[in-house]
Amino acid sequence: MGPITAIYRYPVKSAAGEALPEVDVEPGGLRGDRRWACLDQTDGTIASLKHPHRWAGLHAVRASIPSGQDTVVHVGGRELLAGTAEADHALSTVLGRPVRLSRDVPADARLHRLLPDDAGMVPDWLAADPGQALVTGVAGGGDGRFVDFGAIHVVTTGALARLAAETGRDTVAAAPFRPNHVVDAPADPEPGAELRAGEVLLRVQLPTPRCIVPALDAAGQPTDRGLLAALARHHRQDLPRLGRAACFGVYAQVLSPGHVKVGQRLLAVS
Repeated sequence: MGPITAIYRYPVKSAAGEALPEVDVEPGGLRGDRRWACLDQTDGTIASLKHPHRWAGLHAVRASIPSGQDTVVHVGGRELLAGTAEADHALSTVLGRPVRLSRDVPADARLHRLLPDDAGMVPDWLAADPGQALVTGVAGGGDGRFVDFGAIHVVTTGALARLAAETGRDTVAAAPFRPNHVVDAPADPEPGAELRAGEVLLRVQLPTPRCIVPALDAAGQPTDRGLLAALARHHRQDLPRLGRAACFGVYAQVLSPGHVKVGQRLLAVS
């Protein structure tokens, strides 16, 4: 592998997050990562950009933890403390739906999802049609976080360069894939690989299945069809016991917690 070139944390699910020079890594992921989500007060579902028509307003919301403790949401030019009535009101206004920020992952956590129009972007296990809107469960949340699956999401510079070539672009940014770590490495590590950065030890679980989110523009609409087409054509692969899906990046679990910094080398130890 190679050095960590960027670290990102997303205190509120699907909202814009923050780039960090360093961070503590806990058993469930980066400290403060995806600890909050907006819950739709009409049906109890989690607000997610996986359905961009329903939740396009999330693109106008950012979250940070400036004090190291309290989460702040940046919405409508204001900075509001998460978990307050004032924050909930501001979020409901910008999202156009009544929502409440919550740290409690519902036992039956569900979200609205809009599938891409490209059939290659529809995972086998959903058994659904391209362009279909549906409600699905959320596999993560075991550690009280609003994650889709793994505790840590890793993207490599090599994979980004390959995707850029496949789409005929000079570069492809990591940010639309919402990684926790961007690593300077020629390719993604294989499932089962163990990666160490100082005292932190990660184990790669599986490639990350992709949804519509990487194709969203600044207004929260899925306009980058070329990116989705490349993912569907070049990155669809078999996932054991699940089926085929277009994947980019990898999920990893935390075997040993600790502290990581940008520039620190992430070493493959097995």
